[in-house]
Amino acid sequence: MPKRLISIEPAWRFRNHLGQQLEPALFDVLAAIGESGKLTEAAKRAGYSYRHSWNLLKRWSEFFGAPLATLTQGRGARLTPLGEKLAWAAQRIHARLAPQLDNLAAEIDLEMMRAINALTPIVRIHASYGFAVARLPQFAAEHSDVRVDLQYVGSLEAFSALARGNCDLAGFHVPIGRGSDELRARFERNLKPRQMRVIKLVTRTQGLFLARGNPKSVRTLADLASHDVRFINRQPQSGTRLLFDLLLAEAGVRQSSIAGYETAEFTHSAVAAFVASGMADAGFGVQPAAAQFKLDFVPLAQEAYCLAGRDETWETPAVRTLHALIGGRKFTASVRELAGYDTIGAGKSVDPLQLMRTKLGAARPGKTGARASAR
Repeated sequence: MPKRLISIEPAWRFRNHLGQQLEPALFDVLAAIGESGKLTEAAKRAGYSYRHSWNLLKRWSEFFGAPLATLTQGRGARLTPLGEKLAWAAQRIHARLAPQLDNLAAEIDLEMMRAINALTPIVRIHASYGFAVARLPQFAAEHSDVRVDLQYVGSLEAFSALARGNCDLAGFHVPIGRGSDELRARFERNLKPRQMRVIKLVTRTQGLFLARGNPKSVRTLADLASHDVRFINRQPQSGTRLLFDLLLAEAGVRQSSIAGYETAEFTHSAVAAFVASGMADAGFGVQPAAAQFKLDFVPLAQEAYCLAGRDETWETPAVRTLHALIGGRKFTASVRELAGYDTIGAGKSVDPLQLMRTKLGAARPGKTGARASAR
């Protein structure tokens, strides 16, 4: 099937008084050095020659008047504090903007495909951002003749789009084994059992993101109220913010007692990048984001990520094909690579309100020193 024609990626540059600009290629090299600890391996990962990578480091160390990495024979390469900050800045920009740019690229790409009359069967999904649902467009392109048009919105916005007929499926998540009366009421207003079918995509774990080594000794939500702990939150009305507020209420922790509660980022990865930069000591989100930025992670809750659609929609050929892929061996194997994700029951019909009442499977707080990493 035709694949996406367009992708949009952020690009940014420094410019000095001489008109010199920092090339985007440098950021690939810096990130690879941080991951591999070797310039030879970093050059290979970035797709450049060793000489070109070395020249990039030399040229831009001169630009800033300070080294970006130290190279020691027999001991590899290591980013300097300045090099780490530059690499982090590129990661943070991508973490914050990627969902919005993906939305825009999908819209433009859809119109271009229509213009060249190459549109294949399409499933429109409006969904809360998640690492598993993010894999659906590419997976469907590679393993079927169905095209997935994925737009990232909050869980409640996804339901509104479904009600207006602006999408075929709505992606949302509910906590397993817990839920306030207000949270249940929100979903009851949007879930219509006689008209709608809901399937489970994955079970995922949410918890605290902590700076490596947990220097502030944060072990519980109550520890966030300490005066020297800086927190970074998700935006209001996001599903993750609703879950965090629910957990705070259960723990008897006042929102106003948390320094940084009103400061927000718009994705799990952006929150993790914020903590990794040292601008905050703790955040809250899904485990793969913590693993992505090599943060410590304390699991606090499990939730079911689901897809909802009208009964008749689930019977259309395109959605039936996508439904089969979701429950298939290849997709579930792909998702199980994500830290804190489980695919038991993937593709099965579920009652989200019942999941909120079910006490089985609720996550327990883990050891704060356990480093999150991809499985």
